Formats: sequence, C-alpha cells, structure tokens
Amino acid sequence: MADLKRLQRMLGYQFQDEGLLVQALTHRSVGSKNNERMEFLGDAILGFEIAENLFQRHPHASEGELSRARAQLVKRETLASVARDLQLGEYLILGVGELRSGGQTRDSILSDAVEALIAAVYLDADIDSARALVRRVLKDRIASCSPREQLKDAKTRLQELLQAQGKALPVYEVVSVEGHAHEQRFMVKCVVDSLGITQSGEGSSRRKAEQQAARNVLIETGEHLS
Repeated sequence: MADLKRLQRMLGYQFQDEGLLVQALTHRSVGSKNNERMEFLGDAILGFEIAENLFQRHPHASEGELSRARAQLVKRETLASVARDLQLGEYLILGVGELRSGGQTRDSILSDAVEALIAAVYLDADIDSARALVRRVLKDRIASCSPREQLKDAKTRLQELLQAQGKALPVYEVVSVEGHAHEQRFMVKCVVDSLGITQSGEGSSRRKAEQQAARNVLIETGEHLS
C-alpha cells in the first residue's frame, strides 16, 4: 500500500485510529470489512456541510439555485476529481478483479472513497473535523461555485428552447462506442430537424456525450452559455 502518512498530510488530518482510514480505502470487492457503510454516512455529512456553506455564502440565492449548486458540488464527477487531486487511486484497496479492470481510476469507486474518508474522520474524531475536511478538499470548488450560474443542463435547456418555439424535440443517436468497459468513449449525434442542425458530442458515458452534443447545438443557435 502507498504511504498513508503522505495521504494524511494531503488530507490535513492525522488519524488516531489508522484502521478507519484503511477501511475507508477498502472496496467491497476485497471482503466484508469495506467502506460501503462509511459511504452512506459520509454522503450525509458532505451534503449537510455543502448545503450550509452555500446557504451562508449566498444569502440571496433561491432554494432551486442552492439545490442545483449543491448537486454540482456533491455529484460523482466532482468527487472523483477531488479524489484525483488527492491521488487517491494509489491508496485504494481493491479486489483482484477490480484491479484488473482499472477500478482505481473509475469515477464511482473514487467518489465513494471520498465519502468514506469523510465518515472515517467523523468516526475517528468528531463532526467538526469531518466538516473541516469537506471544506479543505472542496475549498476551491466551493469558492468558484455560484448558485446563480448553475443553470439547467444543456439537454433540458435545448428541450425547453424548442418547446417554447413549438418545434419538434431533438433526437439523440449513439454513433460509436470505443475502448474497454472501464474506459469507454461514447460518440453521440444530436439531430434537430426543425432547426436544420446536427451536432456531435463525446464523453465517457452516453449521458455526458448527449449533454455535450446538446451544448454544441445551443452554441450553434447562439444561445448564451455560462
């Protein structure tokens, strides 16, 4: 296993019970003593800390704006990005099958480990320490997140734009899927016959590729994007 002291320095927290840290890094593919229950607890702590932080930072934001901003900060992709900043993949304890399939780079496993780490700090110390960890590892993302700018996703915006103009909805079609199961790349085409526009999008999932394609359509229509 990689040097846990180094990881603790990156987290800004020294564990009293290092066993909790090890468990937080242990995937269910290893055995029964894994981080699944910790994920559940860490998710709740993360959600509350982010919600309160946004509530205090943005007193004029509406409930909907705050909800969208929170969703942006706690979503899988954001947490996986945090995990990569911490080089967490180097510390994960995975079963042989997950190791062979590249589990240490998978967004779902990385994001779950971040949540488990938050819970581990809570169990090792207290709620204030866990919340402080959330603020440390998400500091820059929290600071740059403006609820007023967390607009609806591109697919929703495109649909609403077309509906407002009484036009037919777009059609999404998967053009190609490349790569191995754990690192696939999807190419999707978005066709808007009513506007005479066809755009493509690429991403690590069909959903991401569709969002990119919709975004490219919006850009071609001249729709303002933040």
